[in-house]
Amino acid sequence: MNDNRPSELPPVVLVVESDILVRHVIAEYLRTCGYEVLEAATGAEAEIILEVEAERVEVVLADASATGDREGFGLSQWLREAHPKIDVILAGSTAMAAAHATNLCEDGPGVDKPYQPQQIVNRIKWLKSRRDKAR
Repeated sequence: MNDNRPSELPPVVLVVESDILVRHVIAEYLRTCGYEVLEAATGAEAEIILEVEAERVEVVLADASATGDREGFGLSQWLREAHPKIDVILAGSTAMAAAHATNLCEDGPGVDKPYQPQQIVNRIKWLKSRRDKAR
């Protein structure tokens, strides 16, 4: 969590998913759970959003299987360097995520696709709790 945000504001999650139907469903679910959600169809779009919103965004949920420099794992690596205070949840098959996660995060793979909405919420809460304890 970004340390300068007042705790009474809802956590901000950026969902990066090229499939508009999948993105819309998970974004709406997160909104009903009390999160403010920003949406991007591509990693490049996410980067543009983060140019303005990086101070507010606490978590980026991204499709690990997307390809390109700013897609999937490339986006995660860029975020880790450019915005280290933003947590990243990569979604994809467990086997694929496990194969790449060692280089990206000490927490191991993110979450499976298709999305299990409550699993996403639980992961966001866990990341927030971990950040709060580190203060």
